[in-house]
Amino acid sequence: MTKVIAMAGKGGTGKTTISALLLKYLTDRGMTPVLAVDADANANLNELLDLDVRMTLGEIRREIKGDIPPGMTRDQFMEMKIHQALVEEKGYDLMVMGQPDGPGCYCAANQYLAMTMDKLAENYRYIIVDNEAGMEHLSRMNLRSIDHLLIVSDPSARGILTARRIADITGPLQLEVKSRWLIVNRAPDPVPAALQEKIDTAVREADLPLAGIISASDELVNQELSGDSYLQLPDDSRVVRQAFAIFDAIFA
Repeated sequence: MTKVIAMAGKGGTGKTTISALLLKYLTDRGMTPVLAVDADANANLNELLDLDVRMTLGEIRREIKGDIPPGMTRDQFMEMKIHQALVEEKGYDLMVMGQPDGPGCYCAANQYLAMTMDKLAENYRYIIVDNEAGMEHLSRMNLRSIDHLLIVSDPSARGILTARRIADITGPLQLEVKSRWLIVNRAPDPVPAALQEKIDTAVREADLPLAGIISASDELVNQELSGDSYLQLPDDSRVVRQAFAIFDAIFA
């Protein structure tokens, strides 16, 4: 049974970083195959994995508006293009949503993402969805059932408040979320008492378990500047140890 892990949180909290670290965890642990879906229109998960993207779902959407090769239906042509768009790596594949059809229009691109996931899901043990900011798009992507919703916050009062609001609106969006977790990213070490109080309040009032806290990391900054894949981060680095402890708790 394929398990879906979706990221949520306000912009700039590090959802893509957590997605890359989670992909490292799953591949290192042999919990494969994994499909990583970059569902943010401003896609950059591939950059953290040091991968080139040949084609996105947004580009496929534009292509199938044109002429279809003789002897093929639009569905057949779309399926062929989707498989061409997959970036295939050892233990995991990457699919990038890319830009939508036009300003403010996400419907068509999300529709094709939903169709893609329906077709591909049975081939993978886990699907990681790196979302854009907000939550409404999760329902548009046909992600009606999410095994683990990882709500990522930065170390700010506004970030924690946003995480609480996201936890509260999964019900009205009619999303079946089997487990929800709070991850506080880029936190100072030690964690200030005022921040810890905000975290404790969110955990208590929103019934949102704290999976863990990841400290601000020069290692990640240097890894990104060098262009090296996050999957090559040393296992004994502090950020990897912190992230893996979080994921151990989630998947226990």
